[in-house]
Amino acid sequence: MAEHMMKAFDAELANLRTRISELGGLAEKMLGDATVALTRQDTALAQAVISADARMDTIQRDIEEQAILTIARRQPMAVDLRETVSAIRVAGDLERIGDLAKNIAKRVVAIAGQQQPAKTVLGIQHMSDLVLAQLKDVLDAYSGKDIAKALDVWKRDGAVDALYTSLFRELLTYMMEDPRNISFCVHLLFCAKNVERIGDHTTNLAETIHYLVRGETLVADRPKDDQANFAVAEVKNS
Repeated sequence: MAEHMMKAFDAELANLRTRISELGGLAEKMLGDATVALTRQDTALAQAVISADARMDTIQRDIEEQAILTIARRQPMAVDLRETVSAIRVAGDLERIGDLAKNIAKRVVAIAGQQQPAKTVLGIQHMSDLVLAQLKDVLDAYSGKDIAKALDVWKRDGAVDALYTSLFRELLTYMMEDPRNISFCVHLLFCAKNVERIGDHTTNLAETIHYLVRGETLVADRPKDDQANFAVAEVKNS
């Protein structure tokens, strides 16, 4: 009986991992497609990203419900409990990544047909490429319980923050130079911020992997290089 229960529990954990992998793949696709839609002004692709969010929500709810039922039925301990709890955390971050990708897609629809500063759009694409690489690596780290790879992702997020700050200043300059630029620059600014926040969620995932493997919270301060708030202050005081 004990062996049967152990096999059933292992099957439940395996199913959670499979669902997390499915959710992660969808999050990657949504971010990649939202970025392509922005650079190409492809509203049809943007609408597909928006529609995909409902599936993200469904999978995330399924994972959460399954994990809670597993805890209630099996009362796991130690690493088994951490893996079940981590599945809930990971699913929540991935679902939020989907929301942010959807928000980018909505901005693409909103600015359809408007002239965009090509250099800035390419800057957002570059930032998205960095974040997408972080997402791919952290999902690999989760599936392999690779704490070194997870910590590498955690450390890399400062580069994304620095790029966001640079784009923020550039977009602010466009808006100050010509008020007609304000509308689409604001939309692009939100797109950049959404990408930066996705980067933050990849570091959340890295921290969850650390908890899963080590059984303790990562206590070091997260590396940040985001000076956008200071840029706002500078403009207000100028």
